[in-house]
Amino acid sequence: MATTLPEAAPSLAAAQRLIAAGVLISRPETCVIDPQVEVAPGAVIEPFVQLLGQTRIGAACRIRSYTVIEDCTLGSDVLVRQNCVLEGSSIADGARIGPFAHLRPGSEIGEDVHIGNFVETKMAKLHKGVKAGHLAYLGDAEIGENTNIGAGVITCNYDGVHKHATHIGKDAFIGSDSTLVAPVTVGEGAYIGAGSCITKEVPPGSLTVARAHQVTKEGWAAERRAGQSTRKSTQD
Repeated sequence: MATTLPEAAPSLAAAQRLIAAGVLISRPETCVIDPQVEVAPGAVIEPFVQLLGQTRIGAACRIRSYTVIEDCTLGSDVLVRQNCVLEGSSIADGARIGPFAHLRPGSEIGEDVHIGNFVETKMAKLHKGVKAGHLAYLGDAEIGENTNIGAGVITCNYDGVHKHATHIGKDAFIGSDSTLVAPVTVGEGAYIGAGSCITKEVPPGSLTVARAHQVTKEGWAAERRAGQSTRKSTQD
């Protein structure tokens, strides 16, 4: 029979307490669970999960492997996919987080919100149905219901001295690779074209595009290669 290391005993005792209360914990000997953590019956905790501090997890949640959750409150039916780090945040019913997401302190994630791969939030309030699927930073921001945040979107919240807020209304669409330079407001139902740098207020229902015009020079690449070939021949 395997011997439990002394430092692992409190975690294993906490896991056994939760299992007795109806929580399904796969391979509890691999998990780190602080004594004060609370998990509702019916939740599933996969191997190699860390539940720390004052964490509270609701019914029908699933916490997938290699996730670390500290001082967070999760509602019911929340899925946290693999390799996420959640700190000092609240996640409402039905939210889907990760994989590889980072919720920093002060994040408020609403019902049915989707936070995807490599998305980071900090002091951000995302209302019901917001989707941020890929590679975004949302800091010091409030985002209205059902707004879509494209890949690579950044709220530029820090000017080197002070932090500033970004406000995005409901049903907005923020195109991929856009930067929102706070303080700034995007109105309800507005569209931001991909690759835009937004520095001024965007009215509700409008389309805003803020990027350099595309310039195409036909034949430029062939001419450049020919010039390089000529210079190489001369050098040889």
